[in-house]
Amino acid sequence: MRILHVLSANFFAGSVSYAVHLAEAHRAQGHTVTMVSDRATLPTGARCVQAPISNRRHGQRLRNIRLLRQLVRQEQIDVVHAHSRAASWVAYFALKGTGVPLVSTVHGRQHLHASTSLFDVYGDKVIAICANLKTHLVEEVKMAAPKIVLLPNGIDFGAELATNQAKTPNAEPAPPRISFIGRFNGGKGERAAQLLQQVFPALLSEFPALRLALIGGELEHLPEAGKAALQALQAQFGSRIEVVGFTEDIPGWLHKSSLVIGAGRVAIEALGAGVPVLALGEAAYAGLVTPETYEAAAASNFGDISARLQPTSEVDYAALLTEARAALAAPRPVPAALQQQVRTDYSLSYIAAQVLSVYRSARMQKARPGFLPILMYHKIPTEPLQTKHRIFVTAENFEKHLRYFQSRGFTPITFKDYLAFANGDQPLRDFPARPIILTFDDGYTDNYTNLLPLMQRYGYRGVIYLLGDAAVRYNFWDADSDPTEPRCEIMSEDEKRAFVTAGWEIGAHTLTHVNLTTLPPAQAAHEIRASKNALERTLGTEVVSFAYPYGSVNEPLKKLVQQAGFTFGVATDTGGMHLEDDHFQIFRVNIFPEETPGTLFKKTAPWYRKYYRFKRGK
Repeated sequence: MRILHVLSANFFAGSVSYAVHLAEAHRAQGHTVTMVSDRATLPTGARCVQAPISNRRHGQRLRNIRLLRQLVRQEQIDVVHAHSRAASWVAYFALKGTGVPLVSTVHGRQHLHASTSLFDVYGDKVIAICANLKTHLVEEVKMAAPKIVLLPNGIDFGAELATNQAKTPNAEPAPPRISFIGRFNGGKGERAAQLLQQVFPALLSEFPALRLALIGGELEHLPEAGKAALQALQAQFGSRIEVVGFTEDIPGWLHKSSLVIGAGRVAIEALGAGVPVLALGEAAYAGLVTPETYEAAAASNFGDISARLQPTSEVDYAALLTEARAALAAPRPVPAALQQQVRTDYSLSYIAAQVLSVYRSARMQKARPGFLPILMYHKIPTEPLQTKHRIFVTAENFEKHLRYFQSRGFTPITFKDYLAFANGDQPLRDFPARPIILTFDDGYTDNYTNLLPLMQRYGYRGVIYLLGDAAVRYNFWDADSDPTEPRCEIMSEDEKRAFVTAGWEIGAHTLTHVNLTTLPPAQAAHEIRASKNALERTLGTEVVSFAYPYGSVNEPLKKLVQQAGFTFGVATDTGGMHLEDDHFQIFRVNIFPEETPGTLFKKTAPWYRKYYRFKRGK
């Protein structure tokens, strides 16, 4: 993929670091990356182009738009990723009419003025770095929720771990050190000034060996009261006050710290390195980060971002002092489980992969903005079934469906086909004008005897969702609970392999067709993951999509499906307006025995999803 990053920071801010780390991760995977920034050089092997993106004068903005538009055409860019409102604004107008999608990462709260609501310059997909920021974008900026993806900044913890492992055996214990790491201007500068006045003097007096490190840029912009307090501390405690300023060796200073005060990336890096953190940011004081407080602290990006507009939060510095005193008096490392959770949640490799998924999603939504009909079938018997569930279409009627799809110019595709276009393995210009995905659940024997020959006759392929447990040979979930329900056989493994040979996509449908919402998380995770592994092993095909039995899905289950390695999760009559709104709750249309050309027209129409949502309130 050819990626263009647009940055407006003229100093090495957190957003710049985030973009550089993404660029390097993607370049390592073979993607081509170009970066446009106020800075002439960046610590990356990507091509860097200097442009005053942060200059908001109209003339300069027009020149920036012209430059980006030229780059997009010359470099045949697939996606543009902006990292500030100024960058998004310029990129939005530069991409007009090009068909190239825009993805914006929002790193902080946005100014609430008329243009924020009138002009949605953030593009096709928006990455919010924490939960509070997503709430702010939906409730205050009035941004459409489906376009927002919650993804934190990725961190490469390899350097921190290497530093921690480099401790010299039998070395003298290092003196305790409390480190404030962050900017010294703006809101964080105000926090630093208060710490210098209300917290650090007491700690330095109570702990004679304690050192204080002040690490970060813009120290000259520290409020005057803070500068005066710092001078007083230097006069009283001398070399125990370490004014470091800006440094690229944050891992090294974390290694030397007993306690860190900071927010955002600083807090994440410290926790990942096993250093206790007092989370203090521009928005709030989130306290000592523990397993119990971690989720709430992470939602605010460790104190940096509030969910709703509010006056600057007053910090209880007496409480902060108490927590700092306790942490220094009885030092305890970050619990191993919490350290591992942080490394997992903020892993650069994981985040970089998810960002690539956002890029693909933005490309597909730009290329195919309309509703893609995904139909759900089950049994295809020779004769009608006497069943209250009505989840069958006779072979005779199903052939009428196929003739209808053919007459309307539909091209059946699979999720694997869709993914090939999204990944760039197939050119978007070849994407069908009228795609349709035909899915079949459970794997009944009549799918082999009736469905497969009919589909082959019309040159069609589909997606069939199978159970991972080969010992399941009939629909016990229906027939055992209701004596009036006919017992329908499940295909043998040889019959299932015939679908693979015919070019069908195989999807997973759990091991045993259980309602996942009724299971404990660990058991649900096993049903999901083991079904994928079993099908891939026995049928020798990659399984990329999962169907929730009964259509029962919730947010924890969606996360389990994603963690199991699936790319898509399909539901029943619930989900977004567009496939790209949510890959793990994709709307499928239920098909019943009595469908007619009129109902098929309705259920495959571009307006059907909106109609269904309005009618059912879903």
